[in-house]
Amino acid sequence: MAAPAIAITDPDDKRVAPFRAIREKDLVGRQGLFIAEGTVVLRVLAEVDAARFEADRILVLENRLAGIAGILESYPEDVPVFTCNAAVMNAIAGFDMHRGVLALGRITGRSTAGELIAALPEDALVVVCIGLSNHDNAGAIFRNATALGADAVLLDETSCDPLYRKALRVSVGSVLKMAWTRDGNGSEILSALARTGFDVVALSPAGGEAVHHLVPGRRVALVLGTEGEGLPVDIMEAFRTVRIPQAPGLDSLNVGNAAAIALYQLALAKGRIG
Repeated sequence: MAAPAIAITDPDDKRVAPFRAIREKDLVGRQGLFIAEGTVVLRVLAEVDAARFEADRILVLENRLAGIAGILESYPEDVPVFTCNAAVMNAIAGFDMHRGVLALGRITGRSTAGELIAALPEDALVVVCIGLSNHDNAGAIFRNATALGADAVLLDETSCDPLYRKALRVSVGSVLKMAWTRDGNGSEILSALARTGFDVVALSPAGGEAVHHLVPGRRVALVLGTEGEGLPVDIMEAFRTVRIPQAPGLDSLNVGNAAAIALYQLALAKGRIG
């Protein structure tokens, strides 16, 4: 169980300094640290592989402490828990922290895209994100990928960080569960997947065939682009393309929703769900 809670009365207390002005800190590098927000993500962080992520410290509103006692019991004794009232919490965070539960997480291990690809099973379903820029969409994609049985998510170096506080929250902690990397050039990642036997399938409103007609092989990589611009032309020309048929009037679906539909079709066809 985590250590007994320590009361914080001064927002400038150095022990809670990592939580200060977290909106601003979300915009800069974390040096291997990230902020987990809410009880759901706090519970997941307690359960994940310590070789990938671990908790450094926890900050909780005093009126939330009793309600999450069961979760805190899952943490090691060396993880300090701090508690404070709403005024102090808001002064620390820099805005109204109505959820009242924060944890500072630490990245303890990373894989490169090449290492992750080499470790994938012979029967695999992965998601590749190219230039993904919206953190809500990133969180939704991780949640969908986890729910629909994907083995990994690979983001290129231009995509947003899925450990951003909002992305992690939207994913309901799935970012901490799913195998993933964020590095490398998108075309190079896709070429590496193709060399290792993956059918690379690019999802776009301009795709050549309907996704529900696709008969997936043993190894499939679903490629997603950013909102608006979509996937680069060179990727669309180099790999098989699919689309989600839809009624006229809009040019495309939100990428998070599109990912859910396409992953459902692929997971169903591969016998991973149903």
